[in-house]
Amino acid sequence: MLPAVEKKKAAPGEDILYLSVRELGKRIRLRQLSPVALAESYLARSERLNAQFNAYATLTRDLALEQAQAAEKEIAAGHYRGPLHGIPYAAKDLLAVKGYPTTWGAKPFADQSFDYDATVIEKLNKAGAVLIGKAAMIELAGGMGYRFASASLTGPAKNPWNEGCWTCGSSSGSGAIVSAAMAAFAIGTETWGSIICPSGFCGISGLRPTFGRVSRYGAMALAYSLDKIGPMARSADDCGLILAVLAGHDSKDRSSLPGDEAAFEYGGPAPQKLKIGWLTNAWKKIDPDIDTATQGAIAVLEKQGAVVEDAQLPEGPFDAAAGTIINVEGAAAFRDLIESGKVAELTDPLGRISGYINQQIPADDYMRAQQLRGICQQKMDELLANYDVVAAPTLPVAASALDANIEKELNFPDPIGGMGNLCGFPAISVPCGFTSAKLPIGILFAARVREDAKALAAANLYQAHSDWHTKRPPIS
Repeated sequence: MLPAVEKKKAAPGEDILYLSVRELGKRIRLRQLSPVALAESYLARSERLNAQFNAYATLTRDLALEQAQAAEKEIAAGHYRGPLHGIPYAAKDLLAVKGYPTTWGAKPFADQSFDYDATVIEKLNKAGAVLIGKAAMIELAGGMGYRFASASLTGPAKNPWNEGCWTCGSSSGSGAIVSAAMAAFAIGTETWGSIICPSGFCGISGLRPTFGRVSRYGAMALAYSLDKIGPMARSADDCGLILAVLAGHDSKDRSSLPGDEAAFEYGGPAPQKLKIGWLTNAWKKIDPDIDTATQGAIAVLEKQGAVVEDAQLPEGPFDAAAGTIINVEGAAAFRDLIESGKVAELTDPLGRISGYINQQIPADDYMRAQQLRGICQQKMDELLANYDVVAAPTLPVAASALDANIEKELNFPDPIGGMGNLCGFPAISVPCGFTSAKLPIGILFAARVREDAKALAAANLYQAHSDWHTKRPPIS
């Protein structure tokens, strides 16, 4: 029989709020930690810090307490649903949550709501997770283009490691929420780099799953053939636990993988000898601090028995192909917004005009991009067949200034991001150090399509022999 939760236990403090999902789940299962008290603590912290970081679009206090109370009663009655039961999380504000605003981060949709839940929200409900709030995001997930971090209904999301810096990508609020321990994990989305980039900038672990492994039903569409939904959390192990809940075939998503291919089982970290391809051409220029930290991370893996060889991404106009597909599919997804003229209500000046430009891209360019996609998929599969994973610095630079023009400050080729999303293969970013300015550095591991477990294995092996993922930002 499970022990009873002590009465009048003190509210969980900051040390508890920074624990991993696995550890929180263990304490909840053993009834050493109350789901209600945990939800209340995360809510209180979120309410206190949200104005500081612009991390949330909406807090769902009533729903969170209702779900936490239900979890506590079920667990007390012996009905434990699994490692996410009673765990508070945030969902990016492009995921439909019944009865709550889903603004897509954009003024034209500020009053939008839906009468149903996205499939990933349904899955998390079934797992007993507790929704703390909707994470802030870049307007339309950057689907109309943007130049500034302020391109959001809620303003620029600020980096907990340095409030003068951005969190990166359209999952900007999700990155801040996890980094600042305002929830145990968050759900992000990626079309190009919006899980990987904020994970790198914010010093957290973020997994972009294989395309089609997680249903997008109930999520805002940006690019139908590229969009992916994935977890952002304290550790790679947490990401594995969460992906096991999110994954699975969904007939409501036409791009959903078949049942056996979509399903994902996760048994936790396990010792493995890995063969890693170190990508020497992932970035043309790398900040010296980032080069040193990522080389150090590879040395840690080699010490644990990993075999590391230099490898190269295939050459080709694959970034341009991915960009063309995003632009064309984005213009189609937001056709009504563009043609109604309401696109003029967007915050970012670039976002107000790009849709019109993208509508003029010839069908021939789109078809050529799709042909290049097939070539890229073949070449990347041939490369990845030689390794368990390939690895590279997550980004060649650390977090950019909050007021930076992104087209200037982050204007560099991103072949692994472009090709990774074009080909649909999984990747995970985990922290591996800090710059001299005390900003987080990330390392990325990518694997073949449907081999998400190998990307997780490499990240888990590294985190078993490093502690960067346990570091906390200096929040006042």
